[in-house]
Amino acid sequence: MITDNWLNLLRQQRVIAVIRASSKSLGEQMAKTVATGGIRLIEITWNSADAPELISQLHRELPNCIIGTGTILNQSQLHQAIDVGAQFIFSPHVDTAVIKAAVAAKVPVVPGALSPTEIVTAWDAGASCVKVFPIQAVGGASYIKALLGPLGHIPLIPTGGVTIDNAQELINIGAIAVGLSGNLFPKSLIDEGNWNAIAKRAKQLKQRLAPDSLS
Repeated sequence: MITDNWLNLLRQQRVIAVIRASSKSLGEQMAKTVATGGIRLIEITWNSADAPELISQLHRELPNCIIGTGTILNQSQLHQAIDVGAQFIFSPHVDTAVIKAAVAAKVPVVPGALSPTEIVTAWDAGASCVKVFPIQAVGGASYIKALLGPLGHIPLIPTGGVTIDNAQELINIGAIAVGLSGNLFPKSLIDEGNWNAIAKRAKQLKQRLAPDSLS
């Protein structure tokens, strides 16, 4: 997937479901539930249980979704993830060697950064876009808005504090997409096995981020 296609996909979909699961069966259920709610971009963190097997399985079983991975910390993990079919790569930090290796493999790579210096470093190294993480700790939407003044040419994906309630604001101020984890999968609903409620949350989020809902 080349960068232009990836960026177009982000603009169309607007949301990435981030799954960190303690078992393979739980991760599978979480992914299939948000897919039912209309979310097509699904990240399985590399520190999830049996992440390689789960990514490979979801790649086959959810053909209408784009399955990637996150929490990639080094080149070894990167290559393992690509080998099992990860279609995009997120990392929590800026490692130029990892970025360049993903670029060479023609897989979209989204490193995590917080400061303007980190964001520009990641972009100059070849990042497809940059994950701004954790936004909750630095002011949320107001921080993204401030960054986009001088760095509006860099596509930003806020994570770490994004909720169903504030996702629309983040898109409206210029984020290309948002990533949600805990707020999309409340622990209480997972503990209850209330997958219908989680699917409804996913559907609600997609509706809020639909083009005709944004202003």
